[in-house]
Amino acid sequence: MTPIEIYSLWKKSTTGDEPTLAELMAVADDESEISDRFYRDLSFGTAGLRGILGAGTNRMNSYTVGRATQGLAEYVKTKSEAPRAAIAYDSRNRSDAFARKAAQVFAANGVKAFLFRELTPTPSLSYAVRELKCDTGVVITASHNPAPYNGYKVYGPDGCQIGPEEADAVQSAILSADLFTGVASMDFDEALEKGLIEYIPDDFLARYIDRVMKEALRPGVCRDADLKIVYTPLNGAGNKSVRLALKKLGVTDVIVVPEQEEPNGDFPTCPYPNPETKEALALGLSLCREKGADLLIATDPDCDRLGVALRHRGDYRILTGNEIGVLLLDYICRTRAELGTMPKNPVAVRSVVSTRLSDLVAGGYGVETRSVLTGFKYVGEVIAELEKSGEEARFIFAFEESCGYLSGAYVRDKDAVNSSMLVAEMAAYYKKQGKTLIDILEDIYQKHGIFFSAVDNFMYEGERGMAQMAGIMNRLRDFTPAEIATDPVIRALDYQNGADLISGEKMALPKTNMIEFHLKTGSSVLVRPSGTEPKIKVYYTVTGRDHAAVEEAVASLREDADRFINGQTQP
Repeated sequence: MTPIEIYSLWKKSTTGDEPTLAELMAVADDESEISDRFYRDLSFGTAGLRGILGAGTNRMNSYTVGRATQGLAEYVKTKSEAPRAAIAYDSRNRSDAFARKAAQVFAANGVKAFLFRELTPTPSLSYAVRELKCDTGVVITASHNPAPYNGYKVYGPDGCQIGPEEADAVQSAILSADLFTGVASMDFDEALEKGLIEYIPDDFLARYIDRVMKEALRPGVCRDADLKIVYTPLNGAGNKSVRLALKKLGVTDVIVVPEQEEPNGDFPTCPYPNPETKEALALGLSLCREKGADLLIATDPDCDRLGVALRHRGDYRILTGNEIGVLLLDYICRTRAELGTMPKNPVAVRSVVSTRLSDLVAGGYGVETRSVLTGFKYVGEVIAELEKSGEEARFIFAFEESCGYLSGAYVRDKDAVNSSMLVAEMAAYYKKQGKTLIDILEDIYQKHGIFFSAVDNFMYEGERGMAQMAGIMNRLRDFTPAEIATDPVIRALDYQNGADLISGEKMALPKTNMIEFHLKTGSSVLVRPSGTEPKIKVYYTVTGRDHAAVEEAVASLREDADRFINGQTQP
């Protein structure tokens, strides 16, 4: 069917749904808008669904959520005779309604649904799946996407986001269900009365926080460190959990950014609520300067990513995701070695796009580093593999450059409650020695060299954007750039096809849509379409011994990025 035909079907099928019908009628004369809303179904993958809120097959709405849940219910019923599902949600617009819809569809399909009563961090959903022995889990969130988005993340019984095979099976079941007539649903109150929907007990969040606190390495270090923290949940789900964790750690001076304290899916002060960005941290930094805080901690709307800025020599500096990861890894290794709590054959994990400096830091403490594809489900797979042989204690830390961290095997996803606690503990420990985290970072650079990194995002919205991104990646494979910023490209590793595009040599690379360019000077540029957002991400890394030189080299690479991404890769 054409987009116009599907649009017409939606108008007929939503006659009793006045808000949806009104939205559809409002775009009746806009063919491009109709095409964008109906040219495809929202694709279901390892990250579940993610899209702009609104009416249409290419939008997040109660119909697409219901159909996804119908497909997921059909799938889990093939895996269990008495299937169970846990459901959580964050502060985004309609998250609570979508969570209830998912519970109603599960209940109608004979899948018992355990629903959080209030918004909660995404990692607590991973914890709930494991603790409640569920066959699947769903969290309604679009993580750090802009305000118009929402999403539907799916987890397996191990607490990890589902892998490619499971996602394909769920997608097949979704496609077999008619959007309007093939989705079973049950009255919410009736399902509650019959025990097919059950609220997760109110004390469950406290139990999750107690488990997070077991990852503290020096539990009493904050009590007399006089640490002052400004915290912002960016209008998301982290406020209650992070503040409770910091209180339990002994941090008594925590100031919350008032404009960003309460849940608000419009994110009025930061339309792009990503703790990696300066714009999202602006209010927090202003409050830090006003109050003289040591540290700014920010968590994204579903509280799985962490941003950090700190006072150093009279001003505040925002740390990159790589810098936070390296500092936490070094602190964990240093502390465990000092206290004698380092496990035998310890393992740390990083994503393939994260800094290789962590490999050197880990190696200095005798810790094995494992590199995995982007996405914490791959970290979860490493932990699960260790768990199968009873060796999950070997896992000590994992991180992604995009501000995701985890230090324990109790969940299988990045956890900003965990990392907020660890960053506060680490900052207090070094403050008592008269040092800041920048001082420690410089010590690491002195030992291993400077690894300077940056990331650019090239946005490609809508139907045309999807084709543009595919075209760019194909062009880079067909016409590999000879140089980037006058630095010759000596290798071009195509992870999708497992080969060096220059030499043609076949290589054992994890399969994903990504190209990594190695330059003659030792620098690297990595190009990867995002799996959850309409953008291509470009990662730059330069190593050296001089800050000014490496920063200048990265700036040169970034200046040339538009040419080889959007322009001609060859003269």
